[in-house]
Amino acid sequence: MSIYGAPFVGSIKQVEDQWIDYNGHFNMAYYAVLFDRTCDEAFELVGLGEEYLKSGASFFTLETHTTYVRELHAGDRVKVTVQMLDYDAKRMHYVQEMFHAEEGWLACVLEAICLHVDLNLKKSAPFPDWMLAKIGAMQEAHKACPVPPQVGHRIGIPRK
Repeated sequence: MSIYGAPFVGSIKQVEDQWIDYNGHFNMAYYAVLFDRTCDEAFELVGLGEEYLKSGASFFTLETHTTYVRELHAGDRVKVTVQMLDYDAKRMHYVQEMFHAEEGWLACVLEAICLHVDLNLKKSAPFPDWMLAKIGAMQEAHKACPVPPQVGHRIGIPRK
């Protein structure tokens, strides 16, 4: 059994009262907070944790696409997954899904690409070989998972 899980499942998190906006909705900015916290848990497994910053390198998000499927409310508990879709020497492409923790329904999907960076040079840099091996192992563990239909979705107004 892989230590990475298929897909990786983060710790249960809760929608906080202060994250509800003036419309009475869970504000979109805080979906990103919950996705980001789970991403930190998953990427710690490949070596991209807080300790790695001391090496002078880290990763930055290049692009995200978020699809809101069903509304969450204050107090709702959520389970967020991370599935590694692809990677190369400098980038990772992954998808995260947010589910209501008790009822199991899908609330939101976030697809992202991130880039490994040398913080001293302020530019992209290849992942270290040892990290690349761990990223590859995570992607291998996740490749049998079904890819959510939101992945690769083009944003725009459909015309008939």
